[in-house]
Amino acid sequence: MLVFVDESGDQGLLGRFGSSSLFVISAVMFVDGADAFACSAAISQLQCNLLGTTDVEFKFNKSSRTMRCEFFKVVSEFDFLHVSIAINKQAFVSSELQMDAPFYRYACKLLLDVARPYLNNATVIIDGNGRRRFTREIQNYLRTKMNSEAKVIKRVSMESSHSNNLLQLADMVCGAVARSFRADKEDRFLYRRLLFRKELEVVVWPKK
Repeated sequence: MLVFVDESGDQGLLGRFGSSSLFVISAVMFVDGADAFACSAAISQLQCNLLGTTDVEFKFNKSSRTMRCEFFKVVSEFDFLHVSIAINKQAFVSSELQMDAPFYRYACKLLLDVARPYLNNATVIIDGNGRRRFTREIQNYLRTKMNSEAKVIKRVSMESSHSNNLLQLADMVCGAVARSFRADKEDRFLYRRLLFRKELEVVVWPKK
């Protein structure tokens, strides 16, 4: 099993400059390596068709509505599933978790709790292009859990999304989930509808 992890929507904790109200993390899962390879190849072909080169990444926040829709229509033909968690950072105000490291560790724990029932001997690949603190925290947390849950997680590594199409897929999926919580966006539900067959769980924390 291959699992690709990315996060979206946070430029800082709540109350800091540029901070968003939600922190969203997604895990995109392929049970079969052949399906993952085929999906990656299709993304490369789409890059050539839409962008004219494979040197430009698909990024949700940098893509047009047309490009996002075309991307999701293509990848939806392949066998992957995703779980996502959207954390309301208001819950961390006046909490020790407002500090960066505890917040990231807790985010990692929540993601693993949601994904655990679907993981089996998984190789987890994290986008190493994101904020270093987040990627280090989630990598260290998952590696720690490997000792007690060996059948769940086999290996954890970081890679560049520029050279890994399936990390770009995780970015796009995570972006779609994050967009669905934006009441100010008229396309907020469009992309999750295109991916509805791939969605196992989207959990909002804390639960109301």
